[in-house]
Amino acid sequence: MIKKSFLIVCRRAPYGESYAREALDVALACAAFDQPVAMLFLGDGVLQLSAAQHGAAIGQKSHATQLSALPLYDIETLYVDAQALQARQLDSTDLVLPVQVLAAAEISALFATHDIVLGF
Repeated sequence: MIKKSFLIVCRRAPYGESYAREALDVALACAAFDQPVAMLFLGDGVLQLSAAQHGAAIGQKSHATQLSALPLYDIETLYVDAQALQARQLDSTDLVLPVQVLAAAEISALFATHDIVLGF
């Protein structure tokens, strides 16, 4: 099987739309077929990783809890936009999984290191 590296780009908040769940489903499906997967969280997408989520308050499972399954699928490369964290008054210690915090220039370079980039 030919391996292609995937970068899943998450730009949406965890609740209110299905984009966050769809991004997670695609990442898990790619990993299930033994494809290398990394995820990048930009803008409101960083809220998906927030430990302060309260999905139960709106009748949904915590998206952060669902993301905690990523290491079970060998998805351990997670990137977060430094500006997005700062704009939402978060830092990497506020997140449910370990991440690599990237500046804008590093994010631009990241896109070129993956065969397939999918945005949600």
